[in-house]
Amino acid sequence: MNDDEPGLRERKKRETRLALSLATIRLSIEKGWDAVTVEDIAAAVGVSDRTFRNYFGGKAEAVASRHLDRMYEIGRLLSTRPADEPLWAAITTAVLHGFELGEGDSQVNWPGDTRWAEGVGEILSQPAVRGAVLEADALAQRELAAAVAARIGTDPERDIYPKLVAAVVGSACAVATEHSRSAHPPEPLAAALRAALNQVAAGLPVPNAGS
Repeated sequence: MNDDEPGLRERKKRETRLALSLATIRLSIEKGWDAVTVEDIAAAVGVSDRTFRNYFGGKAEAVASRHLDRMYEIGRLLSTRPADEPLWAAITTAVLHGFELGEGDSQVNWPGDTRWAEGVGEILSQPAVRGAVLEADALAQRELAAAVAARIGTDPERDIYPKLVAAVVGSACAVATEHSRSAHPPEPLAAALRAALNQVAAGLPVPNAGS
């Protein structure tokens, strides 16, 4: 394959984008949000500061892109599930597989000493990051709604259901991630995601007292 082929160039761009996003998260946890510069992040990935700025407007956008890319991947994975698979079973599988693509990403597998989980909490508390994540959520929900609509054969512009499903899935992922991170000790994210989506699929029944 030739380096000039569009497919290879696009793959390299995606890899660079992901590397910059993960480096932003890792360095911010290790050094503290305010102490990390764009220059630090670019150097960690082996690219120029200009390359970083070609991908992201700043650190907050770089952090949010990890979330956005993962949610886009969940929408793509949903479109590949068997047509006869129930919708919520397909969504759950797509979500779990989408988060597995972050293998090696410690946002997914919290270290046992909780330092990493606490560091992610500090990053997510930054106003700029919260704003960037909200923007990413809006983009991701549109993509996921389109994937849901295509699966069930409806129009996402006219039918509220795909939008509602996308919003609920996004919220369930956010709640499960926060629960996984803040639990003591941190809980495996896959278990939290599965539990959250199973409860949503069941209609959020009220649990038995004391259970």
